[in-house]
Order: sequence, then C-alpha cells, then structure tokens
Amino acid sequence: MSGRDIHAVPAYGRDYKSASAVKADWLAGKDFRCAVSGQYLSTRDPYPSQVEVWVRYAKLTKLVRVH
Repeated sequence: MSGRDIHAVPAYGRDYKSASAVKADWLAGKDFRCAVSGQYLSTRDPYPSQVEVWVRYAKLTKLVRVH
C-alpha cells in the first residue's frame, strides 16, 4: 500500500463475506465511508489513477482493493 491510499468501510451498517461481493457493490456505485474522515465515497467520485481505494469487510478483518 502506498501513501496515496484511501481506506473505507461499508456504509449504512452493511458487511460482506467475500471480496467479490465488495467489488460488485463498489462497481454498482453503492456508498462506502472513509475510515479516517467518515466522508461517504463511491465510484461516482473521481479518483486519480494513482490513488488506491481499499475496503475492509468480514467484520473489518479483511481488506480488498477496489480501485
């Protein structure tokens, strides 16, 4: 992971059991929350290509890259 990473968690109390489910909802434009700032984010937000977005899932025990 680089210094230009964004770490997020599922919004609205959602959780996932698999990385593929996280990626599917990310690509579908569902909201996630930045783990640091609490700001909502999704695929509708523009991200520079060098920024990586990582999402925690499985009760925050696993991590998957979605962007």
